[in-house]
Amino acid sequence: MIRAGIVGGTGYTGVELLRILALHPEVEVVVVTSRTDAGLRVDSLYPNLRGYINLLFSLPDIETLAQCDVVFFATPNGTAMLMAGQLLAHGVKVIDLSADFRLKDAQAWSRWYGMEHACPELIADAVYGLPEVNREMIKQANLVACPGCYPTAVQLGFLPLLENALLDVNCLIADVKSGVSGAGRKAELATLMSETGESFKAYAASGHRHLPEITQGLELVAGTSVGLTFVPHLTPMIRGIHATLYGRTKASLDDIQTLYEQRYANEMFVDVLPQGSHPDTRNVRGSNMCQMSIHQPQGGQTLVVLSVIDNLVKGAAGQAVQAMNLMFGLQEDMGLKILALYP
Repeated sequence: MIRAGIVGGTGYTGVELLRILALHPEVEVVVVTSRTDAGLRVDSLYPNLRGYINLLFSLPDIETLAQCDVVFFATPNGTAMLMAGQLLAHGVKVIDLSADFRLKDAQAWSRWYGMEHACPELIADAVYGLPEVNREMIKQANLVACPGCYPTAVQLGFLPLLENALLDVNCLIADVKSGVSGAGRKAELATLMSETGESFKAYAASGHRHLPEITQGLELVAGTSVGLTFVPHLTPMIRGIHATLYGRTKASLDDIQTLYEQRYANEMFVDVLPQGSHPDTRNVRGSNMCQMSIHQPQGGQTLVVLSVIDNLVKGAAGQAVQAMNLMFGLQEDMGLKILALYP
């Protein structure tokens, strides 16, 4: 059995990890940390885990976590980088769900995240945890940087077109909507139900911190610089990411549909829908699936890709478990055969 620890077990991604790992046949969760709730039973805070997780929250202690085979960081940005090096030195594999190791440029990371990087020497060793791109590298990794939720939906949506140089890379647009759980489990005025309900808004339109992560991934695939406009929106729902992606191409819709179906034919967590379909966030809610469809309005040169995921699963905890399975030589979908909740 793989002994797993979770640092930051009281947030939405932390409890989502617990929900998935509690039923994973090859994993035993042995440590769940929380500075604010140390000493409390995990199932007292999350009664849905009663009978599955019989642990107390503990303080994040290196010596205790070093007894694990893998440690997940479901923590705010800036936490994993303070502990990752020590855990790696103990032979523990680290999977970070925050942004600490996603960007390869430490100075760019500091500009976007507003703090100095504590261990820039580890950045080069971190493997970006998007299995559809880096599967073989993840298998060999000791440190995995899980992609953000927006970057997952956007990169998977653009990937086949960029791999085949079928888009004008100078004018890519990602118009993306997220449920409020993407903001984390904290009390803030902007995410109160009375503030978000019956309302819809864009935010960070002049520059969101996921922009350099998305751009970095797209440029690695395209092999050149890209011009990307990325605008996120907050929607009055709990879970879900809906990415509407625009680009210009001279290829036909039939050829592009075939390209997508072939590219993702063997990807168990990407579902390319038939032509004319419109994916809905509720169709992937609670699952590790990305559903997408391709449109070419009026048969013109503007291509529209619709890509939806659950931000807490394929956009966070589920993708982290997918990476763990690869790192330990398990079947990639182990513990992740979860049907979406409907309605």
